[in-house]
Amino acid sequence: QVQLVESGGGLVQPGGSLRLSCAASGSIFSIDTMGWYRQAPGKQRELVAVITSGGSTNVADSVKGRFSISRDNAENTVYLQMNSLKPEDTAVYYCNADRVVTITRFVGYDYWGQGTQVTVSS
Repeated sequence: QVQLVESGGGLVQPGGSLRLSCAASGSIFSIDTMGWYRQAPGKQRELVAVITSGGSTNVADSVKGRFSISRDNAENTVYLQMNSLKPEDTAVYYCNADRVVTITRFVGYDYWGQGTQVTVSS
């Protein structure tokens, strides 16, 4: 069973930085795409940034230049470095893994973590 566990959220002042981590577990052979989404109160979940196993990234315009995504394929872990945080970045951040192949060659799609709260406030 594939599981995603996020860490690194918290309360930070405007202009500050946080680094989110998400580790995938469950006899994983490979993961095609890993990424981060967020959902603010009263809003729909939106893409923040995704990265493929080859390192290609897609970053939302709203965070481009402030956030960066990276991953460690050997550890099945994805990171989100968030700099110059703004109050509008306040949301629950969710980790996602898509097209996960296990060592038994089972292929699963669209796994989600439980979410981690990021609050940007003075």
